[in-house]
Amino acid sequence: MTEPDHPDSASSATASAARARLDRALGQLGVTFRGMTARADETQCDCHWGSPEELALLKLPGTDLDLDLLHRTWSAPDWNDHGAVLRRVLPQFARELTGGLGEYAWDIGNVGNSFHRAAWQQWPAQQSAVVREFLHAWWAHTLLTRDPAVPAHELLPLCAEASGAIGPWLAVWRDLRHPVADQHLTSTVDAWEHDLLEDSLPWRSWLVWSDEEAEEIRTELTAWLAREAPERLRAAGARAELRHAVCLLGLPHATRWKDLHAPHHRYPYPYPRLDRQDTLQATPGVTP
Repeated sequence: MTEPDHPDSASSATASAARARLDRALGQLGVTFRGMTARADETQCDCHWGSPEELALLKLPGTDLDLDLLHRTWSAPDWNDHGAVLRRVLPQFARELTGGLGEYAWDIGNVGNSFHRAAWQQWPAQQSAVVREFLHAWWAHTLLTRDPAVPAHELLPLCAEASGAIGPWLAVWRDLRHPVADQHLTSTVDAWEHDLLEDSLPWRSWLVWSDEEAEEIRTELTAWLAREAPERLRAAGARAELRHAVCLLGLPHATRWKDLHAPHHRYPYPYPRLDRQDTLQATPGVTP
């Protein structure tokens, strides 16, 4: 009789499958966008963006660009046809993205906007499907990787802005019951706690969404965290203050700050730190 797999073996197999999926997605990008170029009449400022010779490279297929030129290409906001330019560089760009963008990691916050400007969801069905699978494969792989090149709290905004919605990415996180995914959830709440408790979206989004749309995204994210995170943070061994803070997201804004154990940064004087579960006194109706 075959013995059941050890849980660590199952987790490793899941992570390996996610890596294989991402590798396939990267390969499919290469196949689908091979031979793509910028439009022949595409223009760019040669005093601020780059030289005519560099622009000419975008009108030739198949050659990888140096990383500085690649960065200037995907981040430029003023192409006549941003979609065609992004298709030209996408196979190389995707490889660099999954590696963390190297020396250009500081600009990861603008990647989602670049995809957004390209309107990739309006491309031919086969092309848009390949891009969608790449983003989903990258997201799933990140959630299952202990130390990903791009942290989950940076990749989630990227995917949400690229696609125009946050729900599909939260659904993947909801369904992916894995200790590494739970740890990423803990780190994300830790990074975003202050903004979320102040009813602020924890990344700038004005280039992609209107104020009303950003508020809808924030509301959806906050509701999801209030519903999903408490149990998973507890399972991940998150500190008591963080578990309580995420529970407070389910309360109206004014009520949160009346709680004795609201985060210390909201007050001009410190409250005692809570390090023991049995000292955590929750607001009525809130389960820490």
